[in-house]
Amino acid sequence: MNTLARQALACLDLTRLDDGCTEADVDALCARARTPAGPVAAVCVWPRFVARARARLPRDIRVAAVANFPLGGTDVPAVVAEIARIVADGGDEVDVVLPWRALMAGDTATCSGVLAAARRAAGPLCLKVILEAGELATPARIAAASRLALAEGADFLKTSTGRVPVGATPEAASVMLAEIAAAPEARHRVGFKASGGVRTLADAAGYLRQVGDALGPEAVAPARCRLGASALLDELLAACQSDGRSN
Repeated sequence: MNTLARQALACLDLTRLDDGCTEADVDALCARARTPAGPVAAVCVWPRFVARARARLPRDIRVAAVANFPLGGTDVPAVVAEIARIVADGGDEVDVVLPWRALMAGDTATCSGVLAAARRAAGPLCLKVILEAGELATPARIAAASRLALAEGADFLKTSTGRVPVGATPEAASVMLAEIAAAPEARHRVGFKASGGVRTLADAAGYLRQVGDALGPEAVAPARCRLGASALLDELLAACQSDGRSN
């Protein structure tokens, strides 16, 4: 079996976040999450579908849900309410959007307030902070957003919502991983998630390699490395099946 494809599949957050998503779509997503090559790391859905997904998945597949998505607004009570629902319905992970517009306007206090509230509301759940790196655009702003998220207790730094023109890029990943590696309290704990345009095995392989180079080979595992995608699974399964036929 293709070792790289299998490794990427194990780190996959299989995602369904289109606006028209239905209960039937979530059921199909959960069915796809259990593959012949092994389970994905998690499914990622809207908060209203958390209970349904949790009831349809084994415990070894985690349920993630988004908050403050996709705009990254600054309404703290709304963010807290969304996360409270995720917690109550049995979610395992929260992907929250950093208020990147506020950050670009120099309002770091508002950004910190939203993320601090999200951290408190999530409690022990894994908290992934979406930086929207394509909109931040510059290495300096991506680095500043990374440091802010780390300071407020992020468990993962995530590149993008996938709703903007520029999603994950190797350049943004490099900056984010460097900030994780440079922070003593984060370098052995915090993970990285590439999301937004991760569509091929080649894309996935590049991000897995970057994580290993920056954080060590042991970090290339679901606990610290994720790939957020909806279209990647079929290619990973094809690679696994092709390799199996050649052996």
